Amino acid sequence: MKDFKLDREPKIGTGFTAPEGYFDDFQTRIMANLPVQEPKVIPLYARRKTWMMSAVAVLILALSIPVYNNLYSTSEEIDAVSMENYLAYQSNISQYDLINLLDSEDIQSLDVDLALEDKTIEDILTNNNNLENYIYENE
Repeated sequence: MKDFKLDREPKIGTGFTAPEGYFDDFQTRIMANLPVQEPKVIPLYARRKTWMMSAVAVLILALSIPVYNNLYSTSEEIDAVSMENYLAYQSNISQYDLINLLDSEDIQSLDVDLALEDKTIEDILTNNNNLENYIYENE
């Protein structure tokens, strides 16, 4: 093999040479070729329209939630017997707790006007031998 030394061999040219003064006005020529881009102007009415649309969307959503809940709720009224059974078998609810939870409308709806004559009361008391219980409850 033949000795090869880089610094003694003739070098091959790159093939590209920039002319004199080429890069002096390079920036101005490139900027002239680019299209001039104007900033986008957003008018005030377009911004207001976006805010109004978002406010309407929130309003529609706020109004549709209660309507949806009322239309698709499947809760049925509880009958009196099941309510009474529930309250009777719950040991943690006392009569005082129930009294405290009643308001004036509930008390008025519970008010039953019984017209008892004295003869009816006497018949009940004479037929029932457990008078002590009645006396104890009324005190």
